[in-house]
Amino acid sequence: MFMEKGLNLVVITGMSGAGKTVAVQSLEDLGFFCIDNLPPILLPKFIDLLEQSEGKLRKVALVIDLRGREFFSSLFESLDMLEKTRGIRYQILFLDADDQTLVRRYKETRRRHPLSKDGTPLDGIIQERKLLEEIKGKAQQIIDTSQLKPSQLKSRIMAHYSQIGRAYMTVNFISFGYKHGIPIDADLLFDVRFLPNPHYVDTLRPMTGKDKNVYNYVHKWSETQQFLTRLEDLLEFLLPHYSQEGKSHLVVGIGCTGGKHRSVAIAEYLYNKFKEKEHCRVIHRDIEKGG
Repeated sequence: MFMEKGLNLVVITGMSGAGKTVAVQSLEDLGFFCIDNLPPILLPKFIDLLEQSEGKLRKVALVIDLRGREFFSSLFESLDMLEKTRGIRYQILFLDADDQTLVRRYKETRRRHPLSKDGTPLDGIIQERKLLEEIKGKAQQIIDTSQLKPSQLKSRIMAHYSQIGRAYMTVNFISFGYKHGIPIDADLLFDVRFLPNPHYVDTLRPMTGKDKNVYNYVHKWSETQQFLTRLEDLLEFLLPHYSQEGKSHLVVGIGCTGGKHRSVAIAEYLYNKFKEKEHCRVIHRDIEKGG
């Protein structure tokens, strides 16, 4: 079990090709500070640095595997010393998969197994499995990824470690102008060019959708109210499902002609509407480019 306070450490290890990259990315989404391929001999000095952070880093995950094989034998010695002398609790997360699955994954990626310089992937897998027997026996959490998709593995890890790190999805509301191009990273796009355009009101043209007069102008129309009612209902339905699916970032693009008036006013509204329910940001990509 982890401590409520102090440093909580997860050591990610296991078979090469079993999903350690997905595991460390999942823990990053849970708010862990993560380091890949740390030699165990450097673990005490790394803990020294963490302690100097004065509690700012409480959740840490380290990937330690046979890529640092000349140092790997010192792993248990380093972990035992940290627990006995500093009271640091840790869990070992061991990722495994059957030989057939690991061979298939290596062939699909065309990567060389780290322990098989001249032999087949299976030769390296057999050797690695033997070397990892002891650490697998001491692992508190073992996950067989043979039949798991990356998204399923991510869900398993998040469910297990959410007790010390809450996963959340960041919703980014991005206003933009179609004449400047669609955001390439947008997951959802909504075109608000059908709304009355403040650009054609002389007093409003120099302003942006963040100004009260423009904001009120965009929102006073019945078509704006109807659109927002339907859009809010849609987002209320979609956001929990995206989060449950394991998505860590969602980009909602709101586009008008120039990205200065209508899209900005709508993005501001959505941000304020959902910021109490979701972890949100609002970005106005083209607000300085003109209407």
